[in-house]
Amino acid sequence: MTMKTGKEYIDSLRKLDLNVYMFGEKVKNPVDHPIIKPSLNAVALTYDLALDPLYEDLMTTKSHLTGEKINRFNHIFQSKEDLVTKVKRQRMLGQKTGSCFQRCVGQDAFNAVYSTAYEVDKNHSTHYLDNFIKFLNYVQEEDLIVDGAMTDTKGDRSLSPGQQIDPDLYMHVVERSEDGVYVTGCKAHQTGVVNSHEILCMPTMAMKPEDKDYSICFSVPTDTKGITIIYGRQSSDTRKMEESDIDVGNSQFGGHEAIVVFDHVFVPNDRIFLNGETEFSGMLVERFGGHHRASYACKVGVGDVLIGASALSADYSGTAKASHIKDKLIEMTQLNETIYSSALACAYEGSPTPSGAYLIDLMLANVCKQNVTRFPYEMGRLAQDIAGGIMVSQPSAMDLNSKEIGHYVNKYLRGVNSICTENRMRVLRLIENLTLGTGAVGYLTESMHGAGSPQAQRIMISRLGNFDHKKQLAKNIAKIDDEKNVQCVTENKESKDKTEQKSKTKKQEDKRKKMN
Repeated sequence: MTMKTGKEYIDSLRKLDLNVYMFGEKVKNPVDHPIIKPSLNAVALTYDLALDPLYEDLMTTKSHLTGEKINRFNHIFQSKEDLVTKVKRQRMLGQKTGSCFQRCVGQDAFNAVYSTAYEVDKNHSTHYLDNFIKFLNYVQEEDLIVDGAMTDTKGDRSLSPGQQIDPDLYMHVVERSEDGVYVTGCKAHQTGVVNSHEILCMPTMAMKPEDKDYSICFSVPTDTKGITIIYGRQSSDTRKMEESDIDVGNSQFGGHEAIVVFDHVFVPNDRIFLNGETEFSGMLVERFGGHHRASYACKVGVGDVLIGASALSADYSGTAKASHIKDKLIEMTQLNETIYSSALACAYEGSPTPSGAYLIDLMLANVCKQNVTRFPYEMGRLAQDIAGGIMVSQPSAMDLNSKEIGHYVNKYLRGVNSICTENRMRVLRLIENLTLGTGAVGYLTESMHGAGSPQAQRIMISRLGNFDHKKQLAKNIAKIDDEKNVQCVTENKESKDKTEQKSKTKKQEDKRKKMN
C-alpha cells in the first residue's frame, strides 16, 4: 500500500474519462481547467500533507482493516480520539486552504454506511458489510478520493419519492438483474465530485416500505457509463480565467459543486450496500448527517483566515487601534471559537455503534451545525464592516498594472504609507472572495445548507432534546408531586359537578317561580 503525493493523485485523475459539462460545453481536460484547478489544488494538499512529518498525526493513521498506514480521510473512526483528530484536522486544512477541501463528505459517508451495513446484515442476513469492506480496502490500497452523494433534487417536496410525477427526481432502481441493478436519478450539490475517483450514493431521506426502490446505497467510479457531471456556477468564477491572481482573492485554492446525473447506470452486486431495506434508510441518513454536521469545523479554519484578513485590512487602512474595530475582531473570534468548541464537544462525547465504529454525539453535532448556519454570516458582515466599501468598488488588477492609469490607482487606493497598494488590494479581494465571491459558496451558503438546512438540525435537536427528562429534573427541584395532580383533578371534577348541580337546581327553581 503506497500513499500518493499530490502530483500522483492529479495524474491518477488524468486517467479517468469523466463526462463533465460547464457553460453548456463538454470539458475536455478537467484537471487543467482554470476554473476547476484551484479546487483540485485543495484536494492535492491533503495528499502532500499526509506525507509531511509535521502533519503525520493529523493526516494519517493505521487502517483497522489491514494495519497499514492510510490517509485519515479513508478511515473508519475507532475511538473518541479519532473523532477529535478529525475536528482538529478540519480546522488546520481550512486555515491552509481558506476554502473547502472536499474530502469530508466521503469520510462521513464511509462511517455512516459501515455502521449501518453492519446492523442491516444482523437483521436481514445480508452481506452488505462484506461488500463495503471489500470496497473500502480498495479505496485505502489505491489511496482514492470518494465523493459522498446523498442529496436528491426532490421535485415537489410535498410528495414522497414514489408520488412524484417524474420518478427520476429521486435516485431509484429502474431494472434488476442477476449481476446487479440499474439506477436512474440525480444527486445535487456534489462537492468535489470532479476531483473524485468514486461516487458513494446514499438514500436522501427515511423511506417508507412502498419506496423500497429508492432505498439504495452503492458506489461506482465517477467515469462509469451513464454518469454526466454538470459543473455548478459560482459568483465571480470567470475571474479565474483572467490570469490575475489579485482579483480572484484566493488564486491557489477553492471548492466546487456539481449536479450528477445517473442515466440507467449499472451497479454490480458487490458494490451495493443497501437495497430495499427501507427501515434502515433513516438510520443511514441520520448517521451521515450527524458525522457531516460535525465536519463543519472546517469553517473554523476558514474563519481564522477571515479574521486574519479583517485584522490586516484594518492595519493597512490605519484603523487597527480604533476600539470598535478591536471589538469586532473579538466578536468574530468568539463566534468562531464557539463553533469549534461544539465540534470538539460532539467528538469528545462520541460513542461506539454496534459495529465498533464510533459515532459523534448527535445532539451536539446538530447544535454545532446550527451554530454554523448563523455565525459565519455574522462574521462575514463584521469583516465587510471592517474592510469598508472599497472592498467591492476598487478597480481591477489590470487597472493597477496599466501604464496609463496605474499610477492613479496606486496613489489613491493606498492606506497606511508603509503598505503598498497592491497588498491592500489583495487582502480586500480575499475578504470579498470569502464573503461574496467563489469562496462564499463554501464559507456561507454551504454553511447554511450543507449537511441539511437549518430546520433539519432543529428537528433533530427537538427529537433528541429529551424534554421529559428535563421536566422531571425541574419537578425534582421544585418538589412537585404528580399524585397531587391526580388528587386535584378529582377535587376539581367534584367541585365542578357540585357547581353544575347548584346551577341546574337554581334554574329549575327559577323556572317554577316564573310558572307560578
